[in-house]
Formats: sequence, C-alpha cells, structure tokens
Amino acid sequence: QVQLVESGGGSVQAGGSLRLSCAASEYTYKNYCMGWFRRAPGKEREKVAVGYSRSRYTYYADSVKGRFTISRDNAKNTLYLQMSSLKPEDTAMYYCAAGLVCSGNFNYWGQGTQVTVSS
Repeated sequence: QVQLVESGGGSVQAGGSLRLSCAASEYTYKNYCMGWFRRAPGKEREKVAVGYSRSRYTYYADSVKGRFTISRDNAKNTLYLQMSSLKPEDTAMYYCAAGLVCSGNFNYWGQGTQVTVSS
C-alpha cells in the first residue's frame, strides 16, 4: 500500500510562513504525480500544487501562485510545500496525495495536517 506521511502543520499569524513535509516510498516518489490538496470547513476540496519528480513543471492554483512553492529532497523521498505570505483564507486541512498522472484521480492520501492562519 502507498503510504504518505505528512507533517509541519500548525498555527501562524497572517503574513507568516510554514513548510509542510510529505514522506513517501521511493517508488511512489519517483513514479507518481504528487502534490497537495486542501479543504476548509464548508468548502470544496482544492488542488493546491502538484507535479512530477522528473518534470520541471508544477501546477499551482491561482489562489496560491507566487506564495506557495513545491520543492523536493530526492535523498529523503520527501515532498515539501513551502508557504509564505499566509492569509486567513489559507486556513484548511492540507493533504499530501499521489496518483498515476496529475490530470487524473489521486488515489493515495496522507492523513492530513492542519494549517491555521490568524488575522
């Protein structure tokens, strides 16, 4: 079974930053599309940022473009979401996810990590 382990969530004031981590198996890290989704209470799930390990292209939602960045540590098979200039509307449960292709279904999900941004 594909296992994704997230960490790094927490509480921060508006304008602050956080860095989320997602540790994956070597196979998943190298072969799957991986990225981040989020869901706030009462709102639909949103694709935040996704990409392939061997591609320089990464998709970013318009709502986070310029503020959030995906990075990777290939030695640790770990995906990061670097978040800066955080806004209260970024408050959500953030999930690491993986799928066969970025345009398809994401079949594997982490447990989620809460991000809370206060104003």
